[in-house]
Amino acid sequence: MKKYVPCLCMVLLALSLAAQEETPSPPAEPQAALQPPVSSLSSIDEQRRQIIRYGTDSEIAALIKTLRSEQAGENDSLDGELLALAQKTKNHLILSGMFSFFGDREKQGLEERALEAIGNRDYETAETVNAAIDYLGKVRAAEAGEPLQDILNGEENRFLSAAIRSLGRCAGKGGAGETAEYLVDYYTNRDVGDENRRLIITALGDTGARECAGFLVSIAENEDERAPLRMSALEALAKTAAPEGLPALIKASSARDPNVRSTAIASLGPFSGDEADAAIIEAFRDSYYRTRIAAAKAAGERKLRAAVPYLRFRSENDDVPAVRDEAIKAMGAIGGGETEKVLEELFKERKNSDRIRINAAEMLLAGTSGDYASAVIAELDEAKAKNQTTLYNGFLRILGGAKSEDLKSLARRFFAGGGVVEKSYALDICLNNDFRDLVAEVRNLTDPKHGSLSRKSLVLLEKWGLPAAEEPPAPATAGEEPPELQEGQSSEAADSVQAEDL
Repeated sequence: MKKYVPCLCMVLLALSLAAQEETPSPPAEPQAALQPPVSSLSSIDEQRRQIIRYGTDSEIAALIKTLRSEQAGENDSLDGELLALAQKTKNHLILSGMFSFFGDREKQGLEERALEAIGNRDYETAETVNAAIDYLGKVRAAEAGEPLQDILNGEENRFLSAAIRSLGRCAGKGGAGETAEYLVDYYTNRDVGDENRRLIITALGDTGARECAGFLVSIAENEDERAPLRMSALEALAKTAAPEGLPALIKASSARDPNVRSTAIASLGPFSGDEADAAIIEAFRDSYYRTRIAAAKAAGERKLRAAVPYLRFRSENDDVPAVRDEAIKAMGAIGGGETEKVLEELFKERKNSDRIRINAAEMLLAGTSGDYASAVIAELDEAKAKNQTTLYNGFLRILGGAKSEDLKSLARRFFAGGGVVEKSYALDICLNNDFRDLVAEVRNLTDPKHGSLSRKSLVLLEKWGLPAAEEPPAPATAGEEPPELQEGQSSEAADSVQAEDL
């Protein structure tokens, strides 16, 4: 029996090999099928829609936090889903979050739901009602005036501060004077505490009604009044821009209290006249740094060219960095050849602080007659070579928001070899400058492995109206020459090439 074992094994092996030869191997998959699917913005949005439709309040809160961190316009496609959820949800955490999210964006659409929450305030949480009140104020819903006054009339302490804040914003053009009169009467005849009085004064400014100017002047000029109330009155006068408020501002600009002085100077921006200009110039000599900051802001708002020598001195010599910052920004706002020359000198002087050079470069890129992008790029590279991280990141930030044809080469360089931060700014550059000829580089970032860059690149492609992946060429129709057949190449030559390939 043993002598037949080797023969039997050989027979079985032969049968196995024969079976393998007869079994056809599966056809090779096309190369395209082996490629990973290209991500799309719609797939990312669909994941987010799933959270909106089926997620818990904590999951939706996390999504809203993510949406807040994204640039304006990146998530507008989800607004319909979010609004629909807010209209029907009974979850107070979700509803409060929706009021806050849409209110911060001043996005309309939840007015009726917010009014409903206010009407049912005895059955809603205080958090939800206050969020609804704040939302109505931020979207300036005129129809909210009467319900907010009902809260004030009832002195409902849980909602009183929020209602005061929003009432001024909700005063429509036709009802601004009436709302202002109501608030003045409420201030005068109710004991609501100093903080709520301050909020009433701010609300009066938000109405923009000149009818309340006399009342605001009486508070601003009262040296026995608490400083926070006087300061709020000065700011409110600036919002109304009532001419009768100017003397009160001029007087307050030399008040004993430094905070009152600085507020008065900051409030002079909307007013005109030599007297106002002189007060601003004089404020540059104030020893209180906030007054000098206010002077710089007011000079920039008024484009006060007489202030340029003072602004230059402050930008180069002030011992408070915030004053130097505002002086540089003011020169950028004023513009003109004189300020451009000063800003260029501040930017190019490498002995200056990083902060001064970055701010000066930003003003040059934003509003000057020349194109300084190439100069800033050169300093960007210099900062990187010297490991000046703060300076490098500062220049990178302002270049990301600039507009210049010179930025195309920088974006291309970042796409080719930059890190995550550089690639993100390259996408910003492409968006700001509409560099559509870099679409291939943008598409390379759509793969989900690139994380946050993937969504950002997909958003950019969507704004350009382009697909996430390059569309394949249409197949040749009958009678057309194949695309590989070049012009001037005979069919015999093409057949010869194909034969060689075989």
